[in-house]
Amino acid sequence: MPTDPPTATAPFVAITGASGLIGSALLARLRRQGKRVRRLARSPDPESPDDIVWDPMRGILEPRDLEGAEAVVHLAGEPLAQRWTSTRRAAIRESRVRGTELLARAIGALDRKPSVLLSGSAVGYYGDRGDEAVDEESEPGTDFLAEVARDWEAATGEAREAGVRVVLLRTGIVMSPRGGALERLLPHFRLGIGGPIGTGRQWMSWIALEDHLRAMEHALATTGMHGPVNLVAPNAVTNAEFATTLGRVLGRPALVPVPSFALELLYGEMARATILAGQRVLPKVLLRNGFHFSYPTLEEALRFELTR
Repeated sequence: MPTDPPTATAPFVAITGASGLIGSALLARLRRQGKRVRRLARSPDPESPDDIVWDPMRGILEPRDLEGAEAVVHLAGEPLAQRWTSTRRAAIRESRVRGTELLARAIGALDRKPSVLLSGSAVGYYGDRGDEAVDEESEPGTDFLAEVARDWEAATGEAREAGVRVVLLRTGIVMSPRGGALERLLPHFRLGIGGPIGTGRQWMSWIALEDHLRAMEHALATTGMHGPVNLVAPNAVTNAEFATTLGRVLGRPALVPVPSFALELLYGEMARATILAGQRVLPKVLLRNGFHFSYPTLEEALRFELTR
């Protein structure tokens, strides 16, 4: 039975980063459920009158535009997958920190505040930890991405101080053929020229896009959930295990290694801090709050995401 469209005065969920892989999927999912969703965008779509104008780098966001929001989901930030020049490093940090500060300040200024803010973060918070298993209580790392994640999370302070429940989404590698790491790797693996990257021993903390969306819904609905939440599946794998599993799912060999030096020549610090680094992350808070993964193993996740 079709769901009636929400009225223009209905409570809504506001989303930043709604054009990205996760944001666009969440927006479509919530709208299918009959919820009213409003995007925050620097260049609103003329055909989407519900869009809210914001420009975090210029400090543009009218708090009154968030009146009536029941929840805010903040996913915007400069992409990481590029060579990190000094200019790019500044953009990566400032897009996250200044955008989050602006949003938290606007939320704090509202008379009727949303009940919850889901604010993006990343497992990069933990830095490169080798074989050490980490969870939400572990200390942050000390590299560039860890420092960015720490400051990114701290930037939610004004919303939290205003009494809004804040959930910090420490996201791992999202498995989807429509974006992110998997989309970039698939052409090589389908040709039979994929394989482990670097030593292959670095840990990959991943999550199926479907489970990521379900976990965000769980966080929206679970009033006792707050603070950092690792959005990763319970079974991290090494990069070599990832390559073997992806090859098996595709029915292709996965034996062609990518040497570390080639990636470092191409991407420099970005390669060392992301592709060649690793975190073995546990989703303790999700599990403690009753979340059940539909795709807890990598093979299950890949078979689902690559066949639907």
